[in-house]
Amino acid sequence: MEDLNPFNIARRQLDKAAEIMNLEKGAYEILKEPMETIIVNIPVKMHDGSIKVFQGFRVHYNTARGPGKGGIRYHPQESLDTVKALAAWMTWKTSLADLPLGGAKGGIICDPKSMTNEELETLSRGYIRAIRSFIGPKIDIPAPDVYTNPQIMAWMYDEYSKLVGYNEPAVITGKPVEANGSEGRYDSTALGGMYILEESAKLIGINLKGAKVAIQGFGNAGSFAFKLATSLGAKVVAVSDSKGGIYNEEGLDFEKLNETKSQKGSVVDYEKGEKITNEQLLESDVDVLIPAALENQITTENADKIKAKLVLELANGPTTPEADEILFEKGVLTMPDFLVNSGGVIVSYFEWVQNLSGTHWSEEEVYNKLKEVMLRSYKSMIDTQNTYKEKGIKITPRTAAYIVAVDRVAKAMKARGWY
Repeated sequence: MEDLNPFNIARRQLDKAAEIMNLEKGAYEILKEPMETIIVNIPVKMHDGSIKVFQGFRVHYNTARGPGKGGIRYHPQESLDTVKALAAWMTWKTSLADLPLGGAKGGIICDPKSMTNEELETLSRGYIRAIRSFIGPKIDIPAPDVYTNPQIMAWMYDEYSKLVGYNEPAVITGKPVEANGSEGRYDSTALGGMYILEESAKLIGINLKGAKVAIQGFGNAGSFAFKLATSLGAKVVAVSDSKGGIYNEEGLDFEKLNETKSQKGSVVDYEKGEKITNEQLLESDVDVLIPAALENQITTENADKIKAKLVLELANGPTTPEADEILFEKGVLTMPDFLVNSGGVIVSYFEWVQNLSGTHWSEEEVYNKLKEVMLRSYKSMIDTQNTYKEKGIKITPRTAAYIVAVDRVAKAMKARGWY
């Protein structure tokens, strides 16, 4: 039985890179576990008058290169192992992008879809009170993630500012523009992914004009990816959400799909198409597959059935290590999550810099800087893969990206005397 524990997967990915790059034992011993973890319990008075206690987490994985950086997830199946894995991936993500930041992550076990606005605000403010000493502009800077949004970040920023007694916008990123947020933050994850889509399509000879695309997930990242992929000339033929998917060989209409999702709660009610499952979407006959939902979607169970030539991981951890190898042997190019979806953290970094310096950049400035960082990260990964190829060692793009990221963190730790 394949081990789908997210933290075990993150560890196996690290192990593989560490072995190939001959990582020093001292560095490995530090990097195989998070530096700090806090578990908190947050009481919330619910709308019916009852008191419910929610459990939350915040993990600092590694801060050798700078303050922790990572989102906060609200999810009914949230777990400490998932948060630890995501904090590890954030460490590699910020390092691959060469940002002066470390990796962190947070989460609360809750079902935000069943909660009122008032309950969500109380929960969000309570979480910040509970982790106050664990975060700060020079300690750990949270951001939005699954089922959190700019409004929740604004409540958190406001609560932290009340606690410290002064206005401190640099404590949280992903805030609304009106509350010291950055231009271009909302679509940055998908936009960064599209820069990688263009480069990787060129690498294997896919002409994006008319290329067929399937997108698993129709949240923030998935819906923006739909719009941006079609702007590049691609045809999105399949989309899914948590309730199922829809397929139309002729292509789907974004506006009508978005309207259907808004009015009926799911893309499966879109009228012009065939209803499919999430499993069928992954195995559909397309040029590009974009997993933009949750972890462990491509496994040993379905990897050999993937027909796409290119898998662009917009979600965190959608492919297991074993599935990664199967795809690689099949000749499927898989662009790893911590490269593809790093646009969000890159623009979060820009927001932090703007807040610290009291400036505000235009959308054009943000997009230009984002593209520059994304392409630099992509080049460092491909160059590393080619370097090993010249030595007669075939490695996946993910392992190449790991080698770049882990090497930078290890060098920072060594320079600081950690081992």
